[in-house]
This record gives sequence, structure tokens and C-alpha cells, in this order.
Amino acid sequence: MPDTEHLGPRGTDSPESAHPGRRLSELAEQAVRCTADCCGAGTTVSDGGTERPAAVTHPDLAALVSVQLRSGDGPIPTALAGGEPVESGDLLREERWPQYRAMALDSGVRSSVTIPFRRSGLTVTLSLYSFRPGRLEDASRGPARALGDLAATCLVRDRSYRAALTELDQLGAAMRTRPVVDRACGIVMHVLGCDADTAFGVLRRISQGTNRKLSEVASALVETRGRGLEQELVSLSN
Repeated sequence: MPDTEHLGPRGTDSPESAHPGRRLSELAEQAVRCTADCCGAGTTVSDGGTERPAAVTHPDLAALVSVQLRSGDGPIPTALAGGEPVESGDLLREERWPQYRAMALDSGVRSSVTIPFRRSGLTVTLSLYSFRPGRLEDASRGPARALGDLAATCLVRDRSYRAALTELDQLGAAMRTRPVVDRACGIVMHVLGCDADTAFGVLRRISQGTNRKLSEVASALVETRGRGLEQELVSLSN
């Protein structure tokens, strides 16, 4: 089983939608199986924020991913910036990324390739590693690319699904609180002799001024039927 290094919240898993960590783990494991002379793989996903979930197929590779994300230097940051595969045929002769290079060689890694996949503001990277130099030249054009394309597409779909669930939850909450808000608006309309839009504006100003949810303000107003709040409501309507 691949080890997963989680560098930020993954969200809630569900039968319908895998969280990023699981997608990344599956991509790393499958990429190793279909790439000749590959000793391990690492994957990351980023949407431009600070949270970057990552997965690796071996614990030693977690440090290689972490050092690049912390320092902003290495094949992963280079691939993220350029949007193109970044290859190193022999890290023993590599002059770029000294910190990453030293850590890779200490782990026995001699060559690597990092492939980026961009979809709808989201970027997935797949890094493949080999104990032998010059063994990954064709990896960025092989089956691993197809796997990365599919994983990136699935992650975008998962993100859209989670966003839709959040929107449905918010809509459901709004529908549940609508009756009490309507009743509170009715009370304000009666006290002030105003229309519905003005009444709703008064409730909203109370909500903002007291740092309470609109539904909480409405519930409190309904419970008191507006008694004792006449002057405050008048002042807020002006």
C-alpha cells in the first residue's frame, strides 16, 4: 500500500467521490506498475492555495516531495511553473536543485521525471523515480501520462461534486429557516408600516451589527413578537 503524506485537509470522503489523498495514492501506485524500471512515484495536487495533498509509494520518497514543496525548488515546482514535464536523466550529474539532488541520491534515486496535468485551475503532478540513470526518458509519453490525465479529470469532477453538495446543504438550510424569517419580516412590517424589502433590510442590519446569523435574529424577534424593540427597529429603518 502506498504511504500518503497529507499536506492539508482532504475533505470528507463519500461513496460517490474519493478524496484527493485516495486519488493521488491510486495514481502513484498504478503509475509504478505500468512504467518499466520505475522504483517509486509521488503525486501532488494544487489549486493555487497553500494546501497541497500528496501521496508516495515509499516512505523515503515523502521527504523528496516535502523538501521541494517547502523550498520551492526542484522538479515539482519547476513543472508547476512551466507546465511541461521535467526530466533528470542522471541526478549524479545534475546541477539543478542541490537540496533535492542530494536527498534523492542519498535515497538511491538516480533519475526522475515529473509530469504536470492542468485542469480547470487544478494541477496534478506525477513524479516517477528510478534507481538507474537514463531509464525514464519515455515515461512522460507512456501509460503514466494517460493515468495522470484521468486522475486530474477525476479530481476536478470530485471537487465539483463536493461544491455541489455544499451548495445543496446551504440551500437546504436556507429553506429550513425561510418560514421564521418570513414571520420576522411580517412583524417588522407591522411595527414599522413598511414593505417586505425594507423589513428584510432591517433584519439584515441587525444580523450584521450583532454578528449573529439572520435566522437567529429572526427567531429572537418572533419569540418576543417585536415587543420592546419598536424604537430600535425604527432607528434601523432610517
